[in-house]
Amino acid sequence: MTTSQHDVTAALQEALCQRIGLPRYRLWFENKTKLTWEDDRLRVGVANHFFQEWLQKTFAEDIGGAARVVLGQPVSVCFAIDPELFQAARREQAEHGPAVSLVRGSLSEDHGPQEHDQHDLPTLAPRPGTTGQGPQGRPRGNRRWHELADFVVGPCNRVAHAAALSLVEEPGQGPIPLVFHGPVGSGKTHLLEGIHAGLRKSKPDWRLCYVTAEDFTNRFVQAMRLGKLTAFRKHFRECDAFLLDDLHFLANKPATQEEFLHTLNSLLAEDRQVAVSCDCHPRLAEQFLPELTDRLLGGAVWGLNLPDRDTRLDLLRAKVARRRSLIAEEVLAFLADQLRGNVRELEGALHSIHHLSRVSGRRIDLALAKEVVSELLRHSVRLLHFADVEKALCAVLGLNPSDLQSRKRGWSHCHPRMLAMYLARKVTGASYTEIGQRFGGRNHSTTLAAEKKVKKWLDEDSSLTLGQRQLRVRAVIDRVTQELLR
Repeated sequence: MTTSQHDVTAALQEALCQRIGLPRYRLWFENKTKLTWEDDRLRVGVANHFFQEWLQKTFAEDIGGAARVVLGQPVSVCFAIDPELFQAARREQAEHGPAVSLVRGSLSEDHGPQEHDQHDLPTLAPRPGTTGQGPQGRPRGNRRWHELADFVVGPCNRVAHAAALSLVEEPGQGPIPLVFHGPVGSGKTHLLEGIHAGLRKSKPDWRLCYVTAEDFTNRFVQAMRLGKLTAFRKHFRECDAFLLDDLHFLANKPATQEEFLHTLNSLLAEDRQVAVSCDCHPRLAEQFLPELTDRLLGGAVWGLNLPDRDTRLDLLRAKVARRRSLIAEEVLAFLADQLRGNVRELEGALHSIHHLSRVSGRRIDLALAKEVVSELLRHSVRLLHFADVEKALCAVLGLNPSDLQSRKRGWSHCHPRMLAMYLARKVTGASYTEIGQRFGGRNHSTTLAAEKKVKKWLDEDSSLTLGQRQLRVRAVIDRVTQELLR
């Protein structure tokens, strides 16, 4: 390795990127800092004092460690304002107006800058008069929004899709707020974006706000720091429709939850449209404020599940048609049968198939598809059914399947049945209603309550008494999981 300034800087950048990860490096260092090696000292040039304090507190150890690896000796690291970066930041501020802050980091609610990835997003204060902004403060014209017409409907998402469509076609006629919940890749964000795109067409005079919960948090904290809470609240509370993605991000952030709650109350009082997405049912979000959970349950809550086989096949057909490519039906059927994860897994398989076909010059057939997805199949978990859960749980607890399906209310039947409901929800992807019907002919609210109870047992490391035995819930779950993986 040469000792030129350029090579040393490049090596330092690569070493730092490896230590903190490419996303964080791009966010905090790429085009925002200058690394200069002079007289056994590494100088980190930054644009402003806040950025200097934040980087020094959060990344000084990582920068020093990267420098030791590259230079092979202990290194003194100093931070300083770089005139060129400072002027560039001033020019950016002038271009976007005084409402755009030079602050690039985010703060936690209570303790200032944090170094966790979930807080590592830059934020911009809302620009006056801008409507329909995207999750990162981009004007709505700078991104392609998913539309409800492109949403592939199946048994796993039919009701949620109908609710989203109703909000667009008849705004103000349905319950508020509208809450979508489900696992990653089930289509929650697509529905929210579809609502946004639909309202833009049907209500062009409306002011729409679409943000992620993380962006809402960052803007709120920045507004507190800069004394601009009035402008922040005006931006969100005076919109005609407010769409918030990934509400679960607000867990363990009581101050932001309270601010969102007040925003929600203000919008509900004016009959404004509100739709949010979350990774679980509000009743299971134990880290939400009770008042927030109550407000969410006061609207309509609809779940989305991972796509079933027929829906997976329809998804693949739709994506192939959108790409205007030709893939045989037998190939699509093979993918739908073998890949039982979320939509992104299906998309990834299609991308890989097209890429291999292009670079190898081979036509897309069943053999090529099997080759592409072989690695995925090797590491995929087999699809589990209710019978698998029953068999594994009965083997561990020494019960009969009829005990789990019984409607008896004694603890000897009730507690194992609750464990079965929890495990079924965890490994089968079935709906709450399906699980409740299987185990004791219960309704979906009973399954929800059972899942919440077992989670509490696990959090408290509780034990259950079954006959003469005292069993730790965590140990039972672990043993049943091992049985399921055999």
